[in-house]
Amino acid sequence: MVDRKSPVTEEELHAHVDGELPADRIAAVEDWLASHPEDAARVAAWRLQVDAIRARFNNTANEAVPTRLKMDALLRSGRNWRAIAAAVAAVAFLVGGIAGWMARSTTEVVAAVGDPADDLAQRALAAHKLYIGEIRHPIEVGATEAHLAPWLSRGIGTTLRLPDFAAFDMKLMGGRLLPGESGPAALLMYENGNGDRVTFYMSKLAHPQMAFRYYASDHVAAIRWVVGEYGYVVAGPAEKTRLKELARAAFEQLEHRAPPPPSNRSSHEPVVSRRGG
Repeated sequence: MVDRKSPVTEEELHAHVDGELPADRIAAVEDWLASHPEDAARVAAWRLQVDAIRARFNNTANEAVPTRLKMDALLRSGRNWRAIAAAVAAVAFLVGGIAGWMARSTTEVVAAVGDPADDLAQRALAAHKLYIGEIRHPIEVGATEAHLAPWLSRGIGTTLRLPDFAAFDMKLMGGRLLPGESGPAALLMYENGNGDRVTFYMSKLAHPQMAFRYYASDHVAAIRWVVGEYGYVVAGPAEKTRLKELARAAFEQLEHRAPPPPSNRSSHEPVVSRRGG
């Protein structure tokens, strides 16, 4: 059964843990967690991590800097600049390491070995990298062909509505069928006037419903989600906010059967993926 509520984002889950979620989104996120046990388990694990970090480092963070490590003391001691730089680097490494550990889930995500949803995202990224650089054969069937949607629908076993990204200055070029882990996968490609491209990937997936999740690889990235019996991935440049806008537009059109958003984004840069990138 398809969940008719728009999925929450990874950022909203983290904001919920940190107590920084806007008041008008709290109920929606809590409802989402109540009906999505896998995301609820992740949030619970993050809360344990936060508690562990606070228990381990709160006292240290509030301690005064030892006199011997203060800059004026180092300068008075006559130590050379290499020693001072080493002391500064050590402090920066400690602080940065703690901050990086805490923020790791909100930046680049590496696929978990054996997780079908993560495998799907990696397959979609690999296909994106392979075909966006193709000049003569980036697609099998063009967007102007009437049989494009029926052909892809038969291949993946469901009626596929082709997402409309015109509001993002992206025009559908066409698509192709690819082998997937659980059967054929559909890949749609979109292009703007400069020849820059994004892709939409869809395949059957036996996996619990999951909210948006971001993956980065080199200069490209993807956002994947799972609804019903299918997994979906939007891939493009490693610009998280832009990809999230595309993913949300695709979700709304596919699940809510909402019309595409109006083309009123002239003040924004188009969502692009540099050909051959």
